[in-house]
Amino acid sequence: MAKNIVHRLLSPLLLWRLRHINNRVYLILVSILVGLMAGLTAVLLKGSVHGAQEFLYSWVPEEKRVFALFLYPIIGIALSVLFTRYFLDGNLSRGLGPVIYNIARQSSIVPRSKLYSQVVTSFLTVSFGGSAGLEAPISVTGAAQGSNLARLLRVGPRERRLLVGCGAAAGVAAIFNSPIAGVLFAVEVVLGELSAPFFIPLLISAATATVVSKALFAGQPFVLITTSWPVDAVPFYVTLGLCTAMLSVYMIRVYFASEKFFERWPGAFRRVMLGGLALGVLVFLFPPLYGEGYNIVQSLLAGKGQELINGSIFAVYRDENVWILLAVATASMLLKVFATTITVGAGGNGGMFGSSLFAGALLGFVFARLINMSGLTTVPEVHFIVLGMAGVLAGVVHAPLTAIFLIAEITGGYALFVPLMLVTSSSYVITRYFEPYSVYTRKLVQRGVYMHKDRDRGLLAQMDVPHLTQTDFVAVHPDDTLGDLVQTFRHASRNIFPVTDQDGQLVGVVTLDTVRDALFDDQHYTTTRVRDLMTEPPATVNTDDSLLDTLRCMEQLGVPALPVVDHGHYVGFLLKSTILAGYRKQLLKEME
Repeated sequence: MAKNIVHRLLSPLLLWRLRHINNRVYLILVSILVGLMAGLTAVLLKGSVHGAQEFLYSWVPEEKRVFALFLYPIIGIALSVLFTRYFLDGNLSRGLGPVIYNIARQSSIVPRSKLYSQVVTSFLTVSFGGSAGLEAPISVTGAAQGSNLARLLRVGPRERRLLVGCGAAAGVAAIFNSPIAGVLFAVEVVLGELSAPFFIPLLISAATATVVSKALFAGQPFVLITTSWPVDAVPFYVTLGLCTAMLSVYMIRVYFASEKFFERWPGAFRRVMLGGLALGVLVFLFPPLYGEGYNIVQSLLAGKGQELINGSIFAVYRDENVWILLAVATASMLLKVFATTITVGAGGNGGMFGSSLFAGALLGFVFARLINMSGLTTVPEVHFIVLGMAGVLAGVVHAPLTAIFLIAEITGGYALFVPLMLVTSSSYVITRYFEPYSVYTRKLVQRGVYMHKDRDRGLLAQMDVPHLTQTDFVAVHPDDTLGDLVQTFRHASRNIFPVTDQDGQLVGVVTLDTVRDALFDDQHYTTTRVRDLMTEPPATVNTDDSLLDTLRCMEQLGVPALPVVDHGHYVGFLLKSTILAGYRKQLLKEME
């Protein structure tokens, strides 16, 4: 009802727009609106999370804060689970993966629930110390704002896809005050391509969100101003790139292994309690794992590495042994991915973007400190901290350009551009050799959804087997006689007939070509059964198979059609001609 009223009110405005504003200008205006909404959302979420954390931290007496850090994550995850159950019907769809799926398979239609679900659950999770980043929830919310605004304004699928990218770009840009990094994030991670008509709206949306962030004095998580880098440190930069690649592979594999573990764990309440307790223990032992961890990165950039062990059980050794500091930093670096997966797996919400920056900063700090302690040479630790952040982000998210420009903008210039290129490129190439897909796309690829860097594959990924399956084929029974089959032939428009049993299971196929000779043998019309004439199909297609694999199978077998089954039950037939017609339709839609 409300939706119809809104459309009725907007109709005169949309009609006026069609008459007076061309599509290019209109997209720019809408991209500005998306940037405003995503920028305000990012500022609101970041500001409210930091305010809530300060309140919760200061509310507890100092001598009891260690125990508060133990209990807070359980409370936050439990609240997030309750909100998901009672307000979202148990369906949260965390991370950017579902948004990429919406683009690939659902014409860039992002559910309306994501306009608020990601913000609320990530606020509850991270405010109470959940060890995850806010970047993914903010990007998802921005993407949902772009998608639903496009639907409201009745723009086409291609423009809707662009506005989804505008929202994601604006979210990242607002967090870090980095418009170029926001645009590149949308291109590398969300959209997977950059065409000339896309670039200007993306840039304008990201710039608008950055202006909103700066106007509201939101600032950015960390700042480092530098003007030069030592040339003799180049071998160390390359070595750091190798180390960040190893850490990236480790984080990706741990992330998905932990995700599978939690998927098999029964009961939401049990996951909350055991996951919350495990996270509480980690935070109790290593307080840097509390929340996003950006305060730790700020301390490292300010040369206050000793704050890593403040408030922990190792604090008594703070001034005695530097190895204790390095051990805590290394442990926090390696355990961050566990803390993040526990946070998400137990029912909270957050992403790996911030966790990658945190782990990379610790890696760079430990790496540089070890070099300086060795006596071989002296390197600026702050350089390696930000380079470590870029290297791990490039590896985990598979977004090297985003990593380069994000750190370049954060550092106030491009003085570290060459070291950034060395570290991120080596990290990205090595990580992709061992892990071809990022934390956002690996699970989608396993489901046959792939849209990046391959136009043909991407177009096929926007279709699926159930929607292309033809169901007008007449099924016959194995006990039917040849005479019954002849009568079926006379009234059928197809020359292929699936043979199914009483339970609807596919047991074979009969084609007109294979039984043509038997049709003229009327003496066996009552004695010959379909089971004597049917053959096994050369292959079957499952409803969740990818169309690319199905098309390849048809080409290898040299067949024009294959039967579609769902757990053995006959569904219909998939024709090669139908797949190619759907591909042409998607191609024409992309060219509009």
